Amino acid sequence: MNIAWDSFPVLRRIYDPVGEWPIAHVNWRFEWLWLYAFAHPCTVETKAWILPYVNTELFNRVWAEFAAEFNNGDDKHIVLVVDQAGWHTSKGIELPEGLHLIFLPSHSPELQPAERLWTL
Repeated sequence: MNIAWDSFPVLRRIYDPVGEWPIAHVNWRFEWLWLYAFAHPCTVETKAWILPYVNTELFNRVWAEFAAEFNNGDDKHIVLVVDQAGWHTSKGIELPEGLHLIFLPSHSPELQPAERLWTL
């Protein structure tokens, strides 16, 4: 599950003579943080990472850390339900041993169990 936060620019007032169109120079700056989160469907135990961007390389690192923390391998398998985001379906994916992905149909966030954790 990925959630992005952004910070909006500060709005300011400017003085301009009556009848003239104001010119305001704005420096649009946004800072994004991405929440990589895993939730156990029965216990709702969660594990999360907050990282500055999303791509396949970073996802490979997160999956490796997640798998190492839960000691998966030959005798233990972990199944993750994920959507079809580009970084989930990329050819560069390197899944750790014992980690398996189940892909949801496109445009179906209501089927993603983790969506229920982040109701706004």
